Amino acid sequence: MTAVIRTEKLTKSYGSHRGIVDVDLEVDQGEVFGFLGPNGAGKTTTIRVLLDLIRPTSGKAFVFDIESSADPAAIHRRIGYLPGEFALYDRLTGRQTLEYFGNLRGGVDKAYQTELIGRFDLDPSRRFREYSKGNKQKVGLVAALQHRPELLLLDEPTSGLDPLVQQTFFTLLRERVKDGATVFLSSHILSEVERSCDRVAIIREGRLVRVDRVDALRDLAHHQVELRFEGVPPVAEFQKIPGVSDVTVEDHLIRLRVLGPITPVVQAAARLGVTDFLSREPTLEETFLAQYGRETSEATEAAEAAAAEAGEAR
Repeated sequence: MTAVIRTEKLTKSYGSHRGIVDVDLEVDQGEVFGFLGPNGAGKTTTIRVLLDLIRPTSGKAFVFDIESSADPAAIHRRIGYLPGEFALYDRLTGRQTLEYFGNLRGGVDKAYQTELIGRFDLDPSRRFREYSKGNKQKVGLVAALQHRPELLLLDEPTSGLDPLVQQTFFTLLRERVKDGATVFLSSHILSEVERSCDRVAIIREGRLVRVDRVDALRDLAHHQVELRFEGVPPVAEFQKIPGVSDVTVEDHLIRLRVLGPITPVVQAAARLGVTDFLSREPTLEETFLAQYGRETSEATEAAEAAAAEAGEAR
């Protein structure tokens, strides 16, 4: 499969301030790729380097197999970009703003532009300075989508949008992907990544934590499982299964947590005559917190061990 975006040890530092460090990514053609992390993790920096709005300190970034700093104009002709924060011309109306960007680029289908305006329920007659945050975001989304780009780079695209407009936005994304486009979407909102993306990269403090499919990432978090039996619950059988923890018993009910694949628990329950089985699949939010929490704990333990060694040396 063709990689539309590829980075190699991509690093950007701002003097003493952290940017991104050794980011290795590949985004395949036709996928929706989520770039997930808290504010300040390095999502916007990565996108700006891809667009050659800023230059990397070291490493390389390629879009359509073109190095980002070699020929950015060739890249920009084929993309639609929505920045996380943007300011446009206050005195222009929404329609004048969209026509300005359409004419600047060329090749915009007016009928499709009008369709997008309608689907986002945007009033194009109002001046940009009169728009709410949500309506300004709609203008930015129409501008990014109206020329049917091959690649969409969207930085926090649902910011300020109400739930119905968000639904419209994700429907449009699916339509674009069906037509062969690729989407690179940064977000700190876990639920929108979970429902819209094929793969997710988690970035923390400028470094990639993990890159995987959304369903695979859920395996990092604990499943909550309840098992009901007619007789005495066979607690010991479940306690010895790898990944099972926090096993409790109440009458004929066993409650437990499973880290990783749940299949061994399901197989054991079927063999032991379970009468009722309830499993709650972890959300991506739980996965995210589990991954971050584990790394924080490991970092704390490492720091404490180093401090202890230093104390012993003294």
